[in-house]
Amino acid sequence: MRHAVSKELYAYWRALRRGGSPPERNKVEPGAIRCLLPDTFVLEFDAENGYPFRICGSRINALFLKELRGAGFLNIWRNADQTRINAILRTAADHEAPCLLLAETCPAGVAPVEIEVTLLPLRHRSATHARMLGSLSVCDACDWLGLIASGPATLKAWSGLEPGVIEQRHTPRPVRLARAGANAQLVRGV
Repeated sequence: MRHAVSKELYAYWRALRRGGSPPERNKVEPGAIRCLLPDTFVLEFDAENGYPFRICGSRINALFLKELRGAGFLNIWRNADQTRINAILRTAADHEAPCLLLAETCPAGVAPVEIEVTLLPLRHRSATHARMLGSLSVCDACDWLGLIASGPATLKAWSGLEPGVIEQRHTPRPVRLARAGANAQLVRGV
């Protein structure tokens, strides 16, 4: 976890947990995470409708250049990754465990930017497969944010945030954007 938004939201979620169970949705106080709200979302755990956004922060909307409230979370991912994202959401809810996703996205013809996504299960009326709190943060500066709609995100890696709860399903490789003058290229670590 590299992005400050991810770290702060995860710390807040952990502070709300009682006895290892995810917090109840009504325990989340927007005022307590005021500075994180532009990068925060809440999903309805409804696989048939692609896990609709119940709440979606302004920076996330700006990234995709549309209001995402009511739209399916799966729709912001490329088709080839939607089955994996669905499985990750189910795994997080089944194990009541937080997950971290590393992805990249970009508008057509522009260098990709790395995004970090947290998925933090919430209970709603004691049901564990009801809501998912999360954040989506752009890790690199991008001058096109809010001007051009990003294309679907591409999943690069994901893991559970608590060792031993969820096995890491894909070994993350460091990804960063190296800038060489006006040109940018993706550099993968070994």
